[in-house]
Amino acid sequence: MTDPGRYPLLSAIDSPAALRALPETELPAVADELRDFLVHTVSQRGGHFAAGLGTVELTVALHYVFDTPHDRLVWDVGHQAYPHKVLTGRRDRLESIKHKDGLAPLPTRSESVYDTFGVGHSSTSISAGLGMAIANHLEGGDRRVVAVIGDGAMSAGLAWEALNHAGSLDVDLLVILNDNDMSISENVGALSNYLARLLSGKVYGHLRENSKKVLRRMPAAAWELVRRSEVHAKGMVLPGTLFEEMGFNYIGPVDGHDVASLATTLRNMRGLKGPQFLHVVTQKGKGYAPAEADPIKWHGPGPFDPASGTIRKEKASGPSYSQVFGEWLCDMAERDPRIVGITPAMREGSGLVEFERRFPDRYFDVAIAEQHAVTLGAGLACEGLRPVVAIYSTFLQRGYDQLIHDVALQRLPVVFAIDRGGLVGSDGATHQGAFDLSYLRCIPNLVVMAPADENECRQMLYTAATLDLPAAVRYPRGQGPGVPVVKEMTALPVGKAQLRREGRSGLALLAFGAMVAVAERLGAELDATVLNMRFVKPLDVARVLDVARRHGAIVTIEDNAVAGGAGDAVLRCLQENGVVLPCLSLGIPDRFIEHGSREENLADAGLDLDSLRAAVSRFWSGRTQPRAVPAGG
Repeated sequence: MTDPGRYPLLSAIDSPAALRALPETELPAVADELRDFLVHTVSQRGGHFAAGLGTVELTVALHYVFDTPHDRLVWDVGHQAYPHKVLTGRRDRLESIKHKDGLAPLPTRSESVYDTFGVGHSSTSISAGLGMAIANHLEGGDRRVVAVIGDGAMSAGLAWEALNHAGSLDVDLLVILNDNDMSISENVGALSNYLARLLSGKVYGHLRENSKKVLRRMPAAAWELVRRSEVHAKGMVLPGTLFEEMGFNYIGPVDGHDVASLATTLRNMRGLKGPQFLHVVTQKGKGYAPAEADPIKWHGPGPFDPASGTIRKEKASGPSYSQVFGEWLCDMAERDPRIVGITPAMREGSGLVEFERRFPDRYFDVAIAEQHAVTLGAGLACEGLRPVVAIYSTFLQRGYDQLIHDVALQRLPVVFAIDRGGLVGSDGATHQGAFDLSYLRCIPNLVVMAPADENECRQMLYTAATLDLPAAVRYPRGQGPGVPVVKEMTALPVGKAQLRREGRSGLALLAFGAMVAVAERLGAELDATVLNMRFVKPLDVARVLDVARRHGAIVTIEDNAVAGGAGDAVLRCLQENGVVLPCLSLGIPDRFIEHGSREENLADAGLDLDSLRAAVSRFWSGRTQPRAVPAGG
């Protein structure tokens, strides 16, 4: 339970209704307690941090002014939604966030009626909010809809598609731009807040609407002149001309840490009709000095000491796959001046910090614009360069059409370094890279590889860069089995598997990517043959058929959806060649895997050693177990 001595106001807020029962003068104190609570709670077990600190006052004001959950509040991405969870009845469970059976890392409809839309990937809030606003309009309802989006998420095309549509409709939608990096305009302080309150007030709104009624009786040319005069006059003091031209009534920028001013502005805007746009300037990490100084570092820290600002990290036994990729890209760029790196706003996560430092002219962070990242690579490849697109598995889903239409169809040599393949752990279902092998293997002209270890990852990346067609190297989050990385780069034979173990039991395990290590352990226990398949596409057909000829059964193992995955490629190979053999495909089952550690995720999916042992034993037990014929025999 929350300590009422430390949090006298917050401890009594179990719902937004309790917050709304407080006098408005108490809101600054509520915000202070909430921020302290976030620091104290997240420090114990880690979680998304800096973004939430920046939205404390905004969240308090939103739930104070709007009648949630009747009024709909839609968060974008959801990294900033911890304060929202605290104020909506989940305060005492916040320490469980991102952990197995605990609170979801992001707003999730099944968790709370206050989570009106499930999020995880960016730039969805305006589209979703507009859909809710249209539904309310069609039903003749009285609810208000608020979509909160960050300045980073505004770089995605989806957000602008939604704005373009919303501005053309007569529906009541409030879009709040949470500008925490001053990427649109700087905070102009007290004057800005005064103007925001003025422009959102009843007097201005009444005057504006009645003036329009009068002006409509004037000739069209005069009406257009006055309309333009208003827009451009506002544009001289406010950066909202673009949004006004798109059909929104723009208000702001307003100080996002002045909770009283926010409440007043939101209350005024609640009564306005049609598409509204409020520009709020906040500071990521607000109120915690280390996070203010380095919001990137404090985006999603592990447990930390709140007093010293020291993040407690487990000592790594070796480089992560992201680090392996980053080092390879730098080494490759030294060798080949055609190499360029592209990332959709994931420099740190993808291991590109050093590449940007050493090769700034060959580094392109395209912001949250996955479609553009892929097609940009295609354009670069057309002119003889060798683009490498560093992208997370689930983010590539957003550039899928471009991958097919702009890259694969034209056989352009773009390398896709796909991080976070397979089960990623605490970020949950929205970020599990469960589908990439399935959605990649069906695309013609594309080579798809999955490394078993760190060194193989480096060599596969080099292999991909030597090909004259598109290639994808898909690797998991975090560290591998600890295989030393060889600096010398050697191209692997395309479409050739690797024999890791020759067994005598008659059982063959065909493993892909991160599953090779556990397959080797299982193979040793069962005296099974183990293949590191390496290539999902092209599949090593000759090796598969040889194994089928010499063994009594085959088991495929992958950390990808069973449906349409690498195992399906093996089954199709056997079918096309008229081979009838007992086969078992093991992978991620046909359901979404929720948050937890990666180890817990693997167990949940039946891909840990104990689960695999049980599944293979059930399948293999009692079957005829012929002695394997030696290779070439």
